[in-house]
Amino acid sequence: MVVEHGSFSSAARIMGLSQPAVTMQVQALEADLGVTLLDRKYRRVEVTEAGRLLLPFAERMLRELDSARIAIDGLSGTVSGRLELAASTTPGQYILPKILGSFLAANDEVGVSLRVMDTTEVVEAVASGEANLGMTGADIAGSKVHFRELGTDNLMMICPPKHSLASEKSVDMEQIVEQAFIMREAGSGTRMVTEHVFRTAGVDPGDLRVVMELGTGEAIVSAVEGGLGIAVVSAWVAAKAIELGTVVPVPFAHFPVKRPLFLVTPRGSMTRAGEAFVAHLNEALGE
Repeated sequence: MVVEHGSFSSAARIMGLSQPAVTMQVQALEADLGVTLLDRKYRRVEVTEAGRLLLPFAERMLRELDSARIAIDGLSGTVSGRLELAASTTPGQYILPKILGSFLAANDEVGVSLRVMDTTEVVEAVASGEANLGMTGADIAGSKVHFRELGTDNLMMICPPKHSLASEKSVDMEQIVEQAFIMREAGSGTRMVTEHVFRTAGVDPGDLRVVMELGTGEAIVSAVEGGLGIAVVSAWVAAKAIELGTVVPVPFAHFPVKRPLFLVTPRGSMTRAGEAFVAHLNEALGE
């Protein structure tokens, strides 16, 4: 965890331990092996040659330990172990946290880490084994993972309440192409779906007048509230701002558009905790 996250403090926070506890464990391992595994430098940690040599063995041992736990849990019916989740912004911030609460209440021997990143990074994390499961707002063809539709989300176009489009009863594509557009970053599921909608309507996304790219839906809503342009965001993200009247939906025929959410699973076998969480997700999302 220290190697993956680049610092003792980050690893400690994610593991739910104190930083001194993590430091002592690493020091004990180094003393036992008689080598330095991690070079401590100002605000960062670098892996030594010995550390790089040990790391794949350590990862293999952890996988074997998980396999042993799965086998033993299968006898007792108990679900335990660690569940590493990766999710894109909408499911990671609005959907999974609520579902995790009930899952952990029923499986108190499972420890969970949830990382929020863009869709491409989620897929890479699951494919590499860094995450046991993922959830995204788009699938990526040719990825070394499995995608399954699970739940839905609505993407909607929004603008400031005093914007010229806000008073229109109906907006056409020509009017949209002329507007300053705020877009999610490349790799985002929201952006992938948005660009697909425009291509389907015969418009090259490159023809849109994109004035800003931002990394989260909340940042985009704030930019729209500030009058910087129009944007497409998840209805989950825009709900509060719409309720407050700081943004309004654009009456554009191509939006809102319903998009599926995707469960991302590895091609190999899943841990028992992973299988239990998938079953819980299926029940929670009505599949």
